[in-house]
Amino acid sequence: MRSTAVRHLALTLAAAVALLALTYGLAPFRNYQLATVAAYLCATAGLTVLTGLSGQLSLGHGALMATGAYPVALAQNEFRDRDVSGGWVLPVSLAIGVATALVAGLVVGLAAARLRGPYLAGVTLAVAVIVPALTTAFDSVFNGDQGLSVYIEPPPLSLGATFPYERWQAWIALTGALLTMFLLANLVRSRYGRHFRAVRDDEVAARLAGINVARTQVLAFVVSAACAGLGGGLLAVLAQSVSPGAFSLTLSLFLVMAVVIGGLGRLAGAVWGAILLVLLPETSHSLTEALSLSPAAAQRLDGNLPLAIFGITLVAVMLLAPGGVQGLLARAARRLRPRRDHREVGTP
Repeated sequence: MRSTAVRHLALTLAAAVALLALTYGLAPFRNYQLATVAAYLCATAGLTVLTGLSGQLSLGHGALMATGAYPVALAQNEFRDRDVSGGWVLPVSLAIGVATALVAGLVVGLAAARLRGPYLAGVTLAVAVIVPALTTAFDSVFNGDQGLSVYIEPPPLSLGATFPYERWQAWIALTGALLTMFLLANLVRSRYGRHFRAVRDDEVAARLAGINVARTQVLAFVVSAACAGLGGGLLAVLAQSVSPGAFSLTLSLFLVMAVVIGGLGRLAGAVWGAILLVLLPETSHSLTEALSLSPAAAQRLDGNLPLAIFGITLVAVMLLAPGGVQGLLARAARRLRPRRDHREVGTP
């Protein structure tokens, strides 16, 4: 286990160095997109653990992201009103958002541990509807449909007066995503990860093996909710605002489809899913602009086209590559490996 953690740490540090170099070579808008991918990656990685490893379907992860985003907005604005500043402020706000989402995940997980199949999906679907409604019901706190602005301090002066703000955003989001992937990779390879897979494959056999099935399922939900909360908090930091519309039921559906397309049950597949979540709106917007439509028709198409593209892509992946993008790449690597080994053996 220790050697696995060391290997994961080495991979994380190598990825951090590569991404750091990449941020210096990207334009500001591309850095912002990279930061958005990192924020979504926190949520898709957590959902991969929940659905792909423990076998629990959640249709309310967009709402869990909101439970992390709103506390970050409230905490940041409170720090601003009290004239509190410093490098520790944003990490504390994000920690508050993660803790809030963790508690929400615990409540939902305790209920979900007693349910199966469509009943579990129904509960998480209700969460996706109830959480945005609460922001409207408590309008004095959450400012209803208009949402809240999020105060973010500028980059440290030590980075220079002309340091691009989008690069600073990318650094913040990538730090959260790399930390999430490192912790989840170790969790998956630990005893708890084995318990997740055992419960997913056969609950009766897992129970006979001495595994507390209910506790394992609640743990998976708590971990996944905490990751979603961090992702939602990072999105609030990037957009510098938070509103119910940003965490609608559509986002929850997109998250599920993203992890399935990327490769359900593989953390690397969560990366592909997060990339798809960012590239899809841009692609649909480009297609809408390419068509000669009236403004009203273009607006309707721009709103529904991403969901249609996601659905078509999901059907195509399920037919052509049931293991998702990452499964397809893994099969291709396995096919190339025997050929390489054969050439090495046959070489005089």
